[in-house]
Amino acid sequence: MSHSLSPLRKFVSPEIMFGAGCRHNVGNYAKTFGARKVLIVTDPGVIAAGWVADVEASLQAQAIDYCIYSAVSPNPRVEEVMLGAELYRENHCDVIVAVGGGSPMDCGKGIGIVVAHGRNILEFEGVDTLHVPSPPLILIPTTAGTSADVSQFVIISNQQERMKFSIVSKAAVPDVSLIDPETTLSMDPFLSACTGIDALVHAIEAFVSTGHGPLTDPHALEAMRLINGNLVQMIANPADVALREKIMLGSMQAGLAFSNAILGAVHAMSHSLGGFLDLPHGLCNAVLVEHVVAFNYNSAPDRFKVIAQTLGIDCRGLNHRQIRTRLVEHLIALKRTIGFHETLGLHGVSTSDIPFLSQHAMHDPCILTNPRESSQRDVEVVYGEAL
Repeated sequence: MSHSLSPLRKFVSPEIMFGAGCRHNVGNYAKTFGARKVLIVTDPGVIAAGWVADVEASLQAQAIDYCIYSAVSPNPRVEEVMLGAELYRENHCDVIVAVGGGSPMDCGKGIGIVVAHGRNILEFEGVDTLHVPSPPLILIPTTAGTSADVSQFVIISNQQERMKFSIVSKAAVPDVSLIDPETTLSMDPFLSACTGIDALVHAIEAFVSTGHGPLTDPHALEAMRLINGNLVQMIANPADVALREKIMLGSMQAGLAFSNAILGAVHAMSHSLGGFLDLPHGLCNAVLVEHVVAFNYNSAPDRFKVIAQTLGIDCRGLNHRQIRTRLVEHLIALKRTIGFHETLGLHGVSTSDIPFLSQHAMHDPCILTNPRESSQRDVEVVYGEAL
């Protein structure tokens, strides 16, 4: 085989329906899967916003029975997944529909895994640990950011250990994703900022990941363009559905990119931090992003230059040191515009917590595809800079 050929690449994604109002198709899809009883996984905020009522109406129109599980925390927990699986079995459900942000979606994925394997969710930490297909899974995201609805990732919080763990497998990709920008109308500005920055970080990390390739790069670049170009305006004009559609599309593209290219040190460190302090995932990303970009830049300078150009930075006549500075400044300015001024210290992280956080970040699968090889000491230094 000649050395000029690229390595082989796989690309997985669910069946995707995108567009305003597509949530109302959930009944048709459930029927296609032969559903007799659906478990709807959601949370109280999503119910209050009215999106679950739409799902119920769609299932009722197809005469499909359902029950609702809504005891899901903002960082879904091991025991919530296990309780949901119990409810699924007690009610003889045969299809899962998750409606909400990353938390109900990850919880719904976790429930499917537990039901299929009959074991505790904790046993599936890591990469490619799933051996039995989950029940049919239909996901309806109501935030523009986490992309759990198109990804191979499931992130669950183990509050006993104060840490999050990741399950990464193509068996965790849902069957159908109904991506309806109208559902993001209920996001408040803080949630819009958190999930928007999460999606932008997905795209940046996927583009420089060691797993990137020709199937993921176009998605990552288009996501950066859409999110960088529209996020500030969307938060300022919350009722503008056209802007919401652009951010939702950007988030989806970022999800297709990172699900297949995997991520990097921002996410490894962010998962560790989110498990430790139970903070919003997007907030963790926001605190860390520019520090990790500065750390990684010299390991992939040409790709970071493309990122800078895609984010609208004029790189003509600049050397890499200058581009790196501009890129970091741009990310900080974008964060501030959408309301992030945080440091880790503000959230109660102290120097003495850094070894614990770093140790867990080093065990996260996302660290493996970071462009710069990182020791625990490196990770400690970056956490230290974010204090």
